[in-house]
Amino acid sequence: MALIPVTILTGFLGSGKTTLLKRVLSESHGMKIAVIENEFGEENIDTDILKTESKEQILQMSNGCICCTIREDLRETLQLLASKRRKGLVEFDRIVIETTGLADPGPVAQTFFMDDEIAETYLIDSILTLVDAKHANQQLDDRQEARRQVGFADQLFLSKTDLVSEDEKNALIHRLKHMNPRAPIRAVHFGEVPLNEVFDLRGFNLNAKLDIDPDFLKEDDHDHGHDHKHEHGEHCSHDHEHDENCGHDHAHSHAHDHEHEHGEHCNHPHHHHHDDDVKSFVYRADRAFDPARLEDFLGAIVNIYGPRMLRYKGVLNMQGTERKVIFQGVHQLMGSDLGPQWAEDEKRQSKMVFIGIDLPQDIFLQGLEQCLV
Repeated sequence: MALIPVTILTGFLGSGKTTLLKRVLSESHGMKIAVIENEFGEENIDTDILKTESKEQILQMSNGCICCTIREDLRETLQLLASKRRKGLVEFDRIVIETTGLADPGPVAQTFFMDDEIAETYLIDSILTLVDAKHANQQLDDRQEARRQVGFADQLFLSKTDLVSEDEKNALIHRLKHMNPRAPIRAVHFGEVPLNEVFDLRGFNLNAKLDIDPDFLKEDDHDHGHDHKHEHGEHCSHDHEHDENCGHDHAHSHAHDHEHEHGEHCNHPHHHHHDDDVKSFVYRADRAFDPARLEDFLGAIVNIYGPRMLRYKGVLNMQGTERKVIFQGVHQLMGSDLGPQWAEDEKRQSKMVFIGIDLPQDIFLQGLEQCLV
C-alpha cells in the first residue's frame, strides 16, 4: 500500500497559514485531505474559519502545540486516522498538519521517523513555512522558533509583501537565503499559490536533487579578497569580525584543495546587521570520501550537535561506488541511500548543506576534510 504523504505547514503567528489552508481546502482539486489543525490555546478558532462544504475531516487537538510534550497526541491522532481509513470509515489521500505558530517543526518531523507504525503508513512530503514579510525581521530577531521554522523549511512562502517596499522585501529574501539556501522562496498573495507548489514537493525524498539557491552559491564563489584555492595541507586564515553576512575579508582556516562556500558572505549593497543564530553553510569537495571515516565523523557530530542541527543534506562522491550517495537528516536522525550513477561527463563533486543553530563551522569543515581519500 502506498504511503500517505504528509505536509507540515508552519509559520509564525499571523503569517497566513489558515488563509493558505482555507484555500487548499476550498479549491476543487480532487484530493481528499485530512487536516490536523493545532492552534495554540484552548479556543479552536481556526476550525470555524476552515469549516467548508467540502468533505475533509478536520481533526483538532485543543491542548497546545504539536511538539515534544504533546507529540504522543500527534502520534495517536495519526494512528487513529490510519485505522479509520483502513476500516473505510474515513477517506483521505494526504494529511496536512498545521502547527501552532509557536511550534518547532523538528519534533513534528521526527515523529514520522521514530515510530515504526507511523513510518510504515506515512511519508513526510515537505515542511512549508509561511513568513510574514511585514513583521518577519522583528520576529526573526526576537524569537528562535521563527528562525528554526525558516531553517527547517523545504519551501518558504512570503505573505504580506504588498505591505513592504521592494527594497525591504529583497533584504528579507536575502536574510532568509542565508538561513536556508535550499528552500525556494516565493511571495504569496492571500494564500493564492498553485497547489503543485504545496503538495508533492518531495522535500524529504533522499533522491531529490539537492537544490541550493544559486545566488547563495554565487555570493560565495566570488572572491572574498583572497584566492580561495589552496593546496591540500596549506592553511589560510584571515581575521574577520563581521556581522553574519557582509562582504568583508573573512577568516576561516581550512586546508583543502577544493572550494567550499560558507553561508555567511555576501557583497550586497545593503549591509544588514542580523546576526542570526540559525545559519547555513555549504561544503564542496572534488576528492572522494572514505565511507568508513565519513560515517564515523557524521555519527560523532550528530551525536554531539544533533539538537542544534535542523536540516542537513548532501550528494556525495564515495570511494568504491559509481553511484551518488544521498544523505540527509533532521536533528539526530540521519539516513542515506544510493542515488543514480554519476554521468560520464559529470563532475564528481560532493556537495553538502548544513542548517543549524550556532554550529561550529570550522569543526565541521576540518572534520569533513579529514574524511577525504
